[in-house]
Amino acid sequence: MKKNLEIISRFQRFKNLEKLDEEEDQAKVITISVDRFGAKGDGKIDDTNAFQKAWKEVCSSSNVVNFVVSKNKKYLLKPIKFSGPCKSSITMQIYGTLLASDDTSDYNKDSRHWLIFDSVQKLVVGGAGVINGNGKIWWQNSCKINKKLHCKVAPTALTFYKCNNLKVKDLKIENAQQIHLLIEKCVGVEVSKLVVSSPENSPNTDGIHITNTQNIQISDSTIGTGDDCISIVDGSQKVLATGITCGPGHGISIGSLGGGNSEAHVSDIHVNGAKLYGTTNGLRIKTWPGGFGSASNIKFQNVAMNNVKNPIIIDQNYCDQADGPCKAELSTSIDGNHKASSHPRQNDNPTVTQTTPQRLSIHGMNTEQHTEEQNTKQYSAPLCFLPQRLSPINITTGQSTRFSPFPLSE
Repeated sequence: MKKNLEIISRFQRFKNLEKLDEEEDQAKVITISVDRFGAKGDGKIDDTNAFQKAWKEVCSSSNVVNFVVSKNKKYLLKPIKFSGPCKSSITMQIYGTLLASDDTSDYNKDSRHWLIFDSVQKLVVGGAGVINGNGKIWWQNSCKINKKLHCKVAPTALTFYKCNNLKVKDLKIENAQQIHLLIEKCVGVEVSKLVVSSPENSPNTDGIHITNTQNIQISDSTIGTGDDCISIVDGSQKVLATGITCGPGHGISIGSLGGGNSEAHVSDIHVNGAKLYGTTNGLRIKTWPGGFGSASNIKFQNVAMNNVKNPIIIDQNYCDQADGPCKAELSTSIDGNHKASSHPRQNDNPTVTQTTPQRLSIHGMNTEQHTEEQNTKQYSAPLCFLPQRLSPINITTGQSTRFSPFPLSE
């Protein structure tokens, strides 16, 4: 009996210590509002300085911080770098709207970024608010819109650079100057429940652009822009995208890879469950002539397309310059319950150059072409190959396979 009482007593002491630890952890979480640093949030007065002051306190705090951007306010901002490393983990709750300055002279020091988080670890950015790149002035002055203008770099709306164990969720990112969301040199990333939007004719406005990043999951997001909904380029590995709705835009792209005769590698890319509506392309892999490297273990499954001009493109001559050899090797599988509806002006047969890869097999890829009279006809898969050199590619339909999410790195 005495022994049992001792055991119970020890257990109770352990529970009490555990409770104290929990209370201590809760006490370490503090909330810092940008309004406390003089931010007005009226959409007219520049709030950049207030955000910079607030971030300095947020990043230097040894406590876990909730960094709050107030609801029903619109904060006008010039380019800002939120630099790390920080002393503790941070959750940035964007409840209101962040609005980019449309004065192009504000970007003279850094023409490539508007909001950038640099080397901030264990960061969460969410809150169901809006990030508005206010990009109209940039689109109007793009060489893709006005051919007489010189081509210039425009800012990316939201960039995460070297941010490991990152979560970006529950946000609306709209009207980016160029790319909406850039994930670069990060490890262990979760992106979910985003709505990314800009006009169909807005140039170079990729939705989510991934480069040199490993172990990233993108889920349950709706993307409609003037360029790729998702683009995955050099150095990216273990990318999983599920529950993606895309359109308008240029579809889901691997590449372009190997520009400027460079070496490029991507691997372990899996898109499982996507719906594409009214896009110029569906699933695309593109490499530049003269480049070299590899795009391996790429899998597309359970993709539905409606009114997509070019449902599947594998292009190893991607450029508008002089022809040159392209040495990137591709290893790709497109399988699992595909349905595609192509544009009325799409050719009935796939375009295949004389350098078509050997041992290519296509099975069960029936599609429908919708005419203006809403009649349909069956025809072979609208698959376009523009290769110089490809490794064997299998394109099949069948049962989808399970794909385990990639764990976040420690």
